[in-house]
Formats: sequence, C-alpha cells, structure tokens
Amino acid sequence: MKVTDHIQQAKETLVSFEVLPPLKGKSITSIYDHLDPLMAFKPSWINVTYHRSETAFKKRADGTFEKVEVRKRPGTVGICAAVMNHYKIDAVPHIICGGFTMRETEDALIDLNFLGIDNVLVLRGDAAKNEASFEPEPSGHQYAIDLLKQVSDLNHGVYIDEDIRNGGKTKFCIGVAGYPEKHFEAPNPEIDLNRLKEKVAAGAEYIMTQMFFDNQKFYDFVKACRDNGIDVPIIPGLKPITSKKQLSVLPRIFHVDIPTDLSNEIMKCKSDEDCEKVGTEWLVQQSRELKAFGVPVLHYYTLGKSKVIANVVKEIV
Repeated sequence: MKVTDHIQQAKETLVSFEVLPPLKGKSITSIYDHLDPLMAFKPSWINVTYHRSETAFKKRADGTFEKVEVRKRPGTVGICAAVMNHYKIDAVPHIICGGFTMRETEDALIDLNFLGIDNVLVLRGDAAKNEASFEPEPSGHQYAIDLLKQVSDLNHGVYIDEDIRNGGKTKFCIGVAGYPEKHFEAPNPEIDLNRLKEKVAAGAEYIMTQMFFDNQKFYDFVKACRDNGIDVPIIPGLKPITSKKQLSVLPRIFHVDIPTDLSNEIMKCKSDEDCEKVGTEWLVQQSRELKAFGVPVLHYYTLGKSKVIANVVKEIV
C-alpha cells in the first residue's frame, strides 16, 4: 500500500518508524527485537535506511595497500522483505545516489518491485568519509532529482536499455527529503525550496523532513512550501535527545539547531538516564503539538532507541 494511500484513508494522525540495518554479522532478529516494542502502536509503515559502502585500504603481504569497498550495513532490500513478511506491514526502503551506478539502481528497483514494495524514499545520500564533498559513482547520479527521475521513468516502463520496449511498469510512491532548517549545502532557503518544488514537479508524492527540535521551524517550513505551490503531504521526522554528547553531535552531523530551553535542561542532567527523561518529555510535547497542528504522520527515527520511542508514542496515541 502506498504512503499516500495510508494518509488519504487515515481518520487520525498516523505513526511510522525508521530503523537502521544491522551491522554485518548480526542476524535479522536484531531488527525484530528492536521493532517488537513498537508494533503495539500499529505503525503504518517502517522505513529502512541505506548506508553506502566505505573505502578502506588493506595491507598486502608485500607491504603495499589494496583499496577495498566495505559495506558495514548491507541488506536493505532483504530487510524490507523480512519486515513485510514478519509483521505484515509496509516497508519503505531508502534509495540513494552514493555508491551506485544507474544500472545497479535499476536492478535494485526491479527487485523491490518483484517483492511487492510500493514505496521508496529517494535521497542523494552523504559524501563518503574520505570525500570532502559528495562524488557520484561513474555512471551514477549526482543529484537526488536525477535518481527520482529514474524511478519515475521506471514507473512509466522506461528502462536504461533502449531496446526494452513495452517494459513492465513499476508503481512506486516516491518520497523525498525536506529540510525545515535548510539543506546545509543550499545557499539559502529560497533556493532549497525551489529544488524541493522541482522534485515534486518531477514526481515526488510526499516529503519526509530532517529531524528538528523546534516545531516553529516546521510550521514555517510547511507555510513556505504551501506558499510556493508545494501541496504534497509533509511528514515531520522526529528524534529524541538521549545524551549530552548529542548536543554537539546532532548539529555537526545533521545540521540542526537545538533550542536553548532543551539544551539548558540537558546540560543540567547528571546521567544519560536523566538526559533520556528530558529528551522523552520534550519529544512528547513536540508530538502533541504537531498532532494538534494536523500533521498526517508522526515519523520517528528510532536509531537504537525503540524503548524511548515507545514511551513517547504511548503518551500521544
């Protein structure tokens, strides 16, 4: 079932969750153990993130080094299939530009279609750790909108190989990312919004936002989108703060601001347990206000904190 169908058929605010693939070597039970406490809230779907491979250098016996590609969190397609089969719930895989050629992307999309997966979240992805800025694979996509157009083409039966005539059409509902505090590479919010509008014109059917901790920034973002003719559903992405370390890590990695009131309360905490309590209370209040605002879905980035998310959601559903 498509994300947009879930939203259109809903009589109240929906809930969805996002998980990380397990590290290579861990079994699928690690995902089930993570999701089990959350399934009581009947999420409409589960997002599964994708992490690009990393470049490493392995020392040979002769002292020289061999460049190798290491993918620490493989199996997104398989995890989506396992989640759908185990819980009888929709799964939304992240599809990224980084680390993939257009042909590899097409093959992955075909596999997802064969599995009956109806949704994808299209992202450029981060730069590799050894890169100062994002670099696509040879014959890969530089920008998320180009990846989006490839998915849209496949929805219309258009394949890379021009000799494929009357190809089978996929039916992916395509989501894209939105940034209430502006994508860090965009020169200004206006250009950032224009790029988002271009993605919607190219076939994006809903927007999933980067995490934020100040609801006013989300409200302003929604208004700016609507004022610019972007009328697709906008889903807020939410995450709890659970440690003092995150006060510096989250702004650095995700380019988001932490409200002064929240950071002051976190700094008073004497343990991670205290931080978790403050972060939970903040996220509960955020969620209640967003629900009252009328958001279609509350989407939670669980990131190993399923019990914290469960404590939040039980207060608002």
